[in-house]
Amino acid sequence: MRIALAQCNPRVGDVAGNAALLLQLAREAKAQGAALMVAPELVLSGYPPEDLLLRNDFLDCCAQALETLAGDCPLPLLVGHPLRRDGRLYNAASLLRGGRIEGSYAKHCLPNYQVFDEKRYFHPGGDELIFTLEGLRLVLRICEDLWCDELPLLSEPGTADAVIVLNASPFHRAKQAERQRVAARRAREAGAAVLYANLVGGQDELVFDGASFAVDARGQVIARAPAFASELLMLEVDVARKQWWGGPMAPELSPVAEVYTALQTGLRDYVQKNGFSGVVLGLSGGIDSALTLALAADALGAERVHALILPSRYTAAMSIEDAEAEARKLGVGYDIIPIDGLFDAYLETLAPVFAGRAADVTEENLQARIRGALLMAYSNKFGQLLLSTGNKSEMAVGYATLYGDMAGGFALIKDCPKTLVYELARYRNGQGEVIPPRVLERAPSAELAPDQTDQDSLPPYDVLDAIIHAYIERGEGRTEIIARGFPAATVERTLRLIDRAEYKRRQAAPGVRISPLAFGKDRRYPISNGFHPWDPDCLQEKR
Repeated sequence: MRIALAQCNPRVGDVAGNAALLLQLAREAKAQGAALMVAPELVLSGYPPEDLLLRNDFLDCCAQALETLAGDCPLPLLVGHPLRRDGRLYNAASLLRGGRIEGSYAKHCLPNYQVFDEKRYFHPGGDELIFTLEGLRLVLRICEDLWCDELPLLSEPGTADAVIVLNASPFHRAKQAERQRVAARRAREAGAAVLYANLVGGQDELVFDGASFAVDARGQVIARAPAFASELLMLEVDVARKQWWGGPMAPELSPVAEVYTALQTGLRDYVQKNGFSGVVLGLSGGIDSALTLALAADALGAERVHALILPSRYTAAMSIEDAEAEARKLGVGYDIIPIDGLFDAYLETLAPVFAGRAADVTEENLQARIRGALLMAYSNKFGQLLLSTGNKSEMAVGYATLYGDMAGGFALIKDCPKTLVYELARYRNGQGEVIPPRVLERAPSAELAPDQTDQDSLPPYDVLDAIIHAYIERGEGRTEIIARGFPAATVERTLRLIDRAEYKRRQAAPGVRISPLAFGKDRRYPISNGFHPWDPDCLQEKR
């Protein structure tokens, strides 16, 4: 017998389109001999539907689509959807069989951490859904239920042949290995195979990597779908012997290839699901914009990407040369628009107001804001999404200009630390050189003042990124980070910069989440805040 895990890419809110996609996949699964198709968590509504779940008209659409799908589906189908019952809303899955909704299961364990806030919308379930299929006894669970040790997968080990788990599990680095470890352990505890069906595709800041898989009762991975691709993963089982033969085994991506592909997927789906014709970005000749350009061209095709090179009096000749070389190697169209005339006009206009005051960061930021205005003008005129090119290191410490280089509709690499940016660039060049070597070798610079480099204002990026990781992702404080061997003054200054830049980050464009804790949906920090963990006296009573 065959069971199909439908690793698919729904669109949040497009209930009719999602139902049509499921029906198409069900027909394909039946044609390939499947006796059952398993679709991911909340696939009918898309995940996460967020406050759409507070609208009765949206829930009406989901209920009607489920009824219609039950009547049309050519084979038994397990499908995730929101379910209203007795005045409560559940994250549910239903078995559609024989033209009707045969039974439903509501998720028991509701995640309420990181990007998840399911307790805002759903009530926990309490019932089981156990059914037989051609002699196999199958039990249903939904995503967090697998991770929740308080909830046994089976009432008694060995009382079912498989536990089917519907998932909407977003990607972050090393997540797949973690999923497989948990599924293997729970399978051994239950004495039953675990079939893990996951979503794929980008949804705003989140990216779902798919990589659906199955493990047998010994915890051995017996089948795996490719990451970041829609797929029907066909599993084979000998019903008479209750023996799982498995199915295709897609190779696992390397850690850097995984991130690169996640970024491509997130950008491609953001552009396509929101109806943009393409993207535009400012190309500076630096590493961040070079990587963003390569990702955009790889994700969308060069014909849907355009670059503006916007030099000022402080832009080095090599920066313009490298920017042009990047665009030509990728086949991307570009324009060069010098900004010195506009910069002079701004300075002249502001001269009476600024009289008697020395030039400072204000004049540097003016250049970035002129560039932002030109890029937004191009975006408006041609209907292309503006990509900002800032990385996580810059976003963390506020090394970015509001309404300048932060301007844009999507911040593709905002969750990539600078050290990872270099790894990704080298990885891309390994597929064919598109970033000139000296872009990887020269000192990073904003080029907003003479002979400027990033390290004039920031610690070395390997130090900075390690402190950011400890403070943001590990939740460590000043004392713990200093104990790791970093200078106290550097730690205190970095933490101060991170906290004081919160008002900037609140205004930043969304971008792809690739870490366990990203700025955006993950981290909800107060802007007006009197707690200063970078201050040694912050916990002492002041008199």
